[in-house]
Amino acid sequence: MDPHPRISIDPAVMLGKPCIKGTRITVELILRKLGAGRTFADLQEAYPFLSDDDVRSALEF
Repeated sequence: MDPHPRISIDPAVMLGKPCIKGTRITVELILRKLGAGRTFADLQEAYPFLSDDDVRSALEF
């Protein structure tokens, strides 16, 4: 079983940085935005295809 099924690491996408599967949104970007005070709702407004589970997966990763 994949411990992070919503996260992919592909050297051909974003230089192999961990991303939300099917996107070019990196875990790093999500963590930086949250660290800057953005909320889950802010992220979903900016990136409507992200779910709460995607953001939680980035945090867990």
